[in-house]
Amino acid sequence: MKQTTTGHIKEINGPIVTIHLPGVSASEQVRVGKLKLYGEVIALQGDEATVQVYESTEMVRPGEPAERLGQPLSVELGPGLIGSIFDGVQRPLEKIFLQAGDMIPRGISPPALDRERCWRFTPEKNLESNNLISGGTRLGSVQESETVEHRILVPPEVSGKLIEIAPEGEYTLEETIARLRTESGEIKHLKLYHRWPVRRPRPYTQRLHGSEPLITGQRILDTFFPLLKGGKGAVPGPFGAGKTVVQQQIARWSNADIVIYVGCGERGNELVDVLDSFPKLQDPYSGRPLMERTLLVANTSNMPVVAREASIYVGITIAEYYRDMGYDVVLLADSTSRWAEALREVAGRLAQMPVEEGYPAYLASRLAAFYERAGQVETADCGQGSVTLIGTVSPPGGDFSEPVTSHTKEIIQTFWALSKELADARHYPAIDWVDSFSADVGVAAEWWHREVDRGWQKRRAQALAILARDAELSRIVNLVGPEALSSAQRWVLEGASLIKDGVLQQSALDPVDTFCSPKKQFLLLELILSVYDQGAELIELGVPVEELREMPVLSRLRRCKALYDSQQIDELMAFRQQALEAFSAIRSEYAQREKSAP
Repeated sequence: MKQTTTGHIKEINGPIVTIHLPGVSASEQVRVGKLKLYGEVIALQGDEATVQVYESTEMVRPGEPAERLGQPLSVELGPGLIGSIFDGVQRPLEKIFLQAGDMIPRGISPPALDRERCWRFTPEKNLESNNLISGGTRLGSVQESETVEHRILVPPEVSGKLIEIAPEGEYTLEETIARLRTESGEIKHLKLYHRWPVRRPRPYTQRLHGSEPLITGQRILDTFFPLLKGGKGAVPGPFGAGKTVVQQQIARWSNADIVIYVGCGERGNELVDVLDSFPKLQDPYSGRPLMERTLLVANTSNMPVVAREASIYVGITIAEYYRDMGYDVVLLADSTSRWAEALREVAGRLAQMPVEEGYPAYLASRLAAFYERAGQVETADCGQGSVTLIGTVSPPGGDFSEPVTSHTKEIIQTFWALSKELADARHYPAIDWVDSFSADVGVAAEWWHREVDRGWQKRRAQALAILARDAELSRIVNLVGPEALSSAQRWVLEGASLIKDGVLQQSALDPVDTFCSPKKQFLLLELILSVYDQGAELIELGVPVEELREMPVLSRLRRCKALYDSQQIDELMAFRQQALEAFSAIRSEYAQREKSAP
């Protein structure tokens, strides 16, 4: 048993409690009050500690006991994480529901991982007694789900000579599966799980440069604004612009091994929808339930504000744990604005000096430290792993100049800006191609050129140029009408419309178009731009733009995305040939007219 030191509560200010507790350390976990509410020390002055409590402090009184636990806020890392739903401090919500019903009673804290369940452990064949092992060394594996093999690793900062390792068999989390002797002679008993402080990044051997894009199946993300595995991305947008749907599409369709969804301070009805829909979704890559490679951290806006601040650290620590096993992990944080608001509230209760819009002065550094925990790394024993971090931002009124959005924009590599105007026009996903950007295009181009087609970067640049020209011409049309434009300029507007309808728009509810493979993405873009090029040449020959607009092939072109799935590449290429032949027929017709003209 850990030795504990007791003290008492001196003052209560919402979730901020001042306690007298000799010997307590900064960032140490404590229990306060008769209800034994968990909290974390955030400031020290002599024997007095300021504690942020993860639950409501109503009816807690000064003078009630306080107890130190001897460890910082930590998470349990081991088999049983996948498929689970936790709250912001890793309490298992399903287990709490079975014990206490719909409402979470204060002070309840069941273990995050099931202590009674047995897991079949298979040791590594090359491990023998007296082998030197260190943090990250693979001891064996457990089949956590049909999709995920859970690799049991020596905890970080533990090293020594292996004394013995357990044979293959069934073990609970509390049973010893290996023993080692440290340099100091201490005997360490290793189990299937260990604990790790959430605010301390897990160590790795070496940070690597990302080289492969995260494929989400969403054309505007993959083709126009790619994000590398191990990269940092943000999805800012006002209320109703579709941030949650974008994240759910990424969670379902991205080619990551593990998906972690952190609902941080979002509305309860949205999180209920996530918690209800995810267990029913099918993994498109394995055909198995999606929850077999997913875990959820749920902290709604009506839950204690301090637990909201902790929730994203819980999520990123679990993500780093699976990264250390050699997996590619995607962490979706929805939303970092609510997390920042929790920082602001706690800072206000601590009477810290506010800066921009009341946020604390350390907002930018906290955001940067969080996003810097993403990356692709070389692990001690499992090759390479990555954590791709995608956070949503909810700027009030869609103002991207507010502090959380502006600081995030300086930190991340890929910015998927959502537009309320596009959402109101029923253009989904409502990602604004003018305000969005990606710093990973050059690296992603190498992958696209190698795996799909060498024309990817050129065609992408051409499409963005047409869209930019469309924005300029649309302003002229709004002022003086389309009659002021030349035929060539009106064809630019038509080409941009084809790109918007045929490539950028993508319905999450369409069974065919909800996912688009990289090959199909490029073919759709190539098809539309080839038609645009053919039309531009015909206009130079004098063909009226109205005649081109009335071609039946254009309406079918807009619907190709939903007519052909990602497996029907040959059919899509056949339609491309038909479209080009239709334009060649017009060319031949006009050439014939010119010959017959007097």
